[in-house]
Amino acid sequence: MQQIVLFTAGVFGTLAIILGAFGAHAFKKILVEEKLTSFEVGVRYQMYAALVLLIIGYNGNFTESYIDWAYYGISGGTILFSGSIYLLSFADYWKVNLKFLGPITPLGGLLLIVGWIALMVSFCSL
Repeated sequence: MQQIVLFTAGVFGTLAIILGAFGAHAFKKILVEEKLTSFEVGVRYQMYAALVLLIIGYNGNFTESYIDWAYYGISGGTILFSGSIYLLSFADYWKVNLKFLGPITPLGGLLLIVGWIALMVSFCSL
C-alpha cells in the first residue's frame, strides 16, 4: 500500500506542475479569468493532496485502517474535486454542457474532508 500511496503522490504532483504551467501560460489565452481562477484552485488542491500523500506514504502506519481511509478519501476526493473543476473550466471553450459535473465538485470536497479527518484520527494512535 505504501508504494501505491507514494506513486499516487508522484502522479498528482507531476500533473499539478504540468497543469499549473499550462494554466499560467497556454490556458491564459483561451480561458476567461473566472474559469482560469477555478482551474488554478483545482491545481492548488491537487498539489496539497500530493504533498499530504507523500507524508502519509513515508510516515503512515499501514496496519491502521484510518490510513487507508485517509488515502482513499484524499486521492478519490482530489480526482473528483480537481478533475471536475478542470473539465468545468473548459466546458465553454469546448462548447459542451458539463453542468452535470457541478455536484461532483462538492462530493470530491466531502471525500477530501473525510480523508483529512481519517488522517487526524490516525494521529490519535501515535
